[in-house]
Amino acid sequence: MKGNKKLVEEWFIKGDRDIETAQFLFEHRRPTDIIAVFIQQSIEKYLKGYLIYHGWGLKKIHDLQELLNEAIKIDKTFEKFLVNCIRISKYYLDTRYPGTPTDYSEEEIKKSIDVANEIIDKIKQDLK
Repeated sequence: MKGNKKLVEEWFIKGDRDIETAQFLFEHRRPTDIIAVFIQQSIEKYLKGYLIYHGWGLKKIHDLQELLNEAIKIDKTFEKFLVNCIRISKYYLDTRYPGTPTDYSEEEIKKSIDVANEIIDKIKQDLK
């Protein structure tokens, strides 16, 4: 790996833990708002690791659209994830503040887990 190999691997380990937690909670029918946060976090951490690999200077941001736009500058095929990442990015803030509906359907959460896994798989494949 180019970039800071150890740091990239640390981001991916954290991302793996988040998606594994999301999948476990989903399988055990836990509250969808909590699952949503882990989904968002898994994508965020994988995108940050991918960007750091490519020389990006770490920014403490949580907006998946902004991170994905940086990834698109490196690989335009990330564009196919843009609509879903805009939707998933909202999980991070929506679940932290009262008054915002966060009762996500199981179908939406399943779709988001699938998107996260697709992004993770793409990044792992790209960095082989």
